[in-house]
Amino acid sequence: MASDPLGEHRAQLAARQAEVAALTRRDRALSTARLIAFVAIGAAVWLAYGPRLFPPGLIALPAAIFFALVILHDRTLRARRRAERAATFYERGIARIEDRWRGTGVFGERFDDPKHPYARDLDLFGSGSLFELLCTARTSGGEERLADWLRAPAAPEVVRARQAAISELRDRLALREELALAGDDVRAEVDPRTLTEWGLAPPALAHFWMRPILALLALAAIATTVGWLAFDTGWAPLVVVLALEWAAMRFLRDGTDAVTGAIGRRDQHLALLGRLLERFEREPFESPLLVALKAKISEGGVPASRRIDELVRLAALLLQMQNQFFAPFGWVLCWSPQLAFAVERWRRHSGRAIPGWLDAGSELEALIALAGYAFEHPRDPFPEIVDEAPRFDGEGLGHPLLPESRCVRNDVRLDASERLLLVSGSNMSGKSTLLRTVGVNAVLALAGAPVRATRLQLSPLQLGATLRVQDSLAEGASRFYAEILRLRQLVELAAGRPPLLFLLDEILHGTNSHDRRLGAEAVVRGLLERGAIGLCTTHDLALAALGDSLPGAVNVHFEDELVSGELRFDYRMRPGVVRRSNALELMRAVGLEV
Repeated sequence: MASDPLGEHRAQLAARQAEVAALTRRDRALSTARLIAFVAIGAAVWLAYGPRLFPPGLIALPAAIFFALVILHDRTLRARRRAERAATFYERGIARIEDRWRGTGVFGERFDDPKHPYARDLDLFGSGSLFELLCTARTSGGEERLADWLRAPAAPEVVRARQAAISELRDRLALREELALAGDDVRAEVDPRTLTEWGLAPPALAHFWMRPILALLALAAIATTVGWLAFDTGWAPLVVVLALEWAAMRFLRDGTDAVTGAIGRRDQHLALLGRLLERFEREPFESPLLVALKAKISEGGVPASRRIDELVRLAALLLQMQNQFFAPFGWVLCWSPQLAFAVERWRRHSGRAIPGWLDAGSELEALIALAGYAFEHPRDPFPEIVDEAPRFDGEGLGHPLLPESRCVRNDVRLDASERLLLVSGSNMSGKSTLLRTVGVNAVLALAGAPVRATRLQLSPLQLGATLRVQDSLAEGASRFYAEILRLRQLVELAAGRPPLLFLLDEILHGTNSHDRRLGAEAVVRGLLERGAIGLCTTHDLALAALGDSLPGAVNVHFEDELVSGELRFDYRMRPGVVRRSNALELMRAVGLEV
């Protein structure tokens, strides 16, 4: 395991930047050589047809040099773009390690659901979110798979399989670089569901008996054209063939348009998927999950990348009809319907494999994203998943979205004997951050990723939180009403399996103290009776008294210190109930006379 990911990224970045500099120099040299060769062509033409100093055939020499330089220059430009993208790959890795990544990645807002029991509360999606930190996927399917893992805890055997795969992928930096550079510098936006539906849909061009007829008509068009131009057979046979071609293509027009239109919207996604899978196919693996994924994309004995390449080539050939110079010849050759039949034949033989390829590609991208996170955070261990439920036992827990220099770590233990932590403390003392720290680490752990902790042991758990419950003007719901709806959702989750880990922030603070005391006790007691474990924060000391009446409840607190008129916090969790509040000091600090 790499102990210095920052140093490794910097070394690789320096190498890629040196490569960019060398290719830039070659680019300039080749541009100059092309200009000289072009001038030489002009001079040769003038010398051959002006003073007639040498034969015109010698013009081919500078012309050949010019076209060779064009090809070499094009390769150099493509190599430089690839090196620049590789440099960007390492720059982004350095930015993540140095905590300069916020606002530069994929936010994943499309996965944000205000009704999800914890996604918004734990900042899973959006700018500066956990998803932005983790996601390196190139396809929409990879993004969706990673989002699914964050939104739904996996079963223990699945978590362990992902941990083994991520451990194997963690130090394969070259593999992650190549996958990041696969294909063009684009993200495939096509919805995997629509691509799957396209692969499984009934034929759009069903008259397969027309395919040999089209081939014969194309050959007949070539033959009659050659006969007319070379052997003076007249133009009448060609006109007859063209008329038959027109009739055949008109008969097939709707189906041809359906096929060409559909493939034109999907070939980019498949091309990128093919490049990703091709690189994956060449990599040896040992972990069961990666071995199974590799087998999945090679079903039938033909690698998925090879079959995808066939379709991508067909799509590229179809695009030739958009070339105004080729289009007339393509029409004579019945180009579009013939290729449409070829696409339909491909779909008939390989379309049913598309869901498996997409699933494997999405799984691979999600694993690669978490492996990159594991590489860049070598001090973060994998958690131990235990069967003894409910359990959440963490030492040195920190929040992965906080810079290491500002991250204060705490120990949190919840199990069958200590099932509830009642967290009291003043404003801004760290209560809500503690809840988010517990929640985000549980999300990472049950997705199969490393956690920001010294050690974490937990059982399979569901999650639910009320940290960021908001009112809704559109739905006419107050913040209090929204909160009690979320609490009902958590109570319903607690009735199922696995046990619920709840994170309640300032429970029922939108109502009066009497109702809050009775309501909070009833809700928390109901959750505990259903086998849940969790944390509940408050700065209402009356609620802290619940620790004496609820079984398995333990009081802990955060403190602050007033130094020279300035409030200071150490964000350390301590046993017991807090004994003072900073509300008045905060009001005075902003100039309120109280």
